[in-house]
Amino acid sequence: MIKSLSPSKRASLGVLLFAVALVLAPWIVGHAGGNTWVRTLDFALLYIMLALGLNIVVGYAGLLDMGFIAFYAVGAYLAALLSSPHLLQQFPALVALLPAGMHTSIWLILPLGALLAAGCGVVLGAPTLRLRGDYLAIVTLGFGEIIRILLRNLDRPVNITNGPKGIAQVDPVNLLGVNLGRAQELFGLRLPSVCLYYYLFAALVVLILFACIRLERSRIGRAWVAIREDEEAAQAMGVNTVRLKLLAFAIGAAFGGVSGALFASFQGFVSPESFTLNESIAVLAMVVLGGMGHIPGVILGCVLLAALPEALRASMGPLQQALFGQVLLDPEIIRQLFYGLALILAMLYRPAGLWPKGVAR
Repeated sequence: MIKSLSPSKRASLGVLLFAVALVLAPWIVGHAGGNTWVRTLDFALLYIMLALGLNIVVGYAGLLDMGFIAFYAVGAYLAALLSSPHLLQQFPALVALLPAGMHTSIWLILPLGALLAAGCGVVLGAPTLRLRGDYLAIVTLGFGEIIRILLRNLDRPVNITNGPKGIAQVDPVNLLGVNLGRAQELFGLRLPSVCLYYYLFAALVVLILFACIRLERSRIGRAWVAIREDEEAAQAMGVNTVRLKLLAFAIGAAFGGVSGALFASFQGFVSPESFTLNESIAVLAMVVLGGMGHIPGVILGCVLLAALPEALRASMGPLQQALFGQVLLDPEIIRQLFYGLALILAMLYRPAGLWPKGVAR
């Protein structure tokens, strides 16, 4: 029946189903597994924002970026510095200027985080324009580690980032006077904090999705694909590869900065340990597993790789108890084993991703 519909009607139906699933997901998941699983959904949405940004760099422009988590860190630390008491404690002179404290609105932090991260993306992209493949991956990996080490050591001689201790007491999002860090009542219905954040993240994911779709269908998106397929041929046809590669780095980084700012407000705490190489690899795995350059595939990869580790962590202990009467192996070890095995099988049997571009579902 669905196959008999025209492409436009199938697309409209898909958008409708996606919207319904997005609205109902926290209630279904919360009823089945509690707020812990709704929190997992929140992180899945943050990963979707990150992965959509990385998809512009890797999926569209074909630039292998292994240090993308650095832009996430930039946005997170900017939000932490502008909405926590840390700077006031380190620089007492600021107290006279800000007697009410450092409580910057999230709606100012988000564009600032996007601009700062985009600037860092240009700084990363400018010296790497001639690099491709493995060489580009190594340079971007080094950039990500430099940012993490800088955040870890920027606590002396002037304490900016508080070093490995991180920055705590980051303000939660305050939306039109509603504190999303506390449960709220709406029409007699109690909405926990994780649900409030879920709908905020979902709204921003929709905005980023709209931007990505428009970019993909624009001349810029087509030029990125031309660069990915054959950079020399694209340049010969008049494509300004330098400008477009820098633009890919900047736009992708901006999405990462927005996601990082939201992460800081959601967690209330940031530290360098949240932005390790493993996180960069995880986000890249989401893009590759779902299907590079295909937005629905990227979303699928994010949801699977955000939920699978938590499902394995929750099930491995009880499963061993039921089979053997005791826990023989640490569930974390088994979780990593099955997680890695799932990725290997997916890459063996679906090398183009679980939902590659051009494959209908």
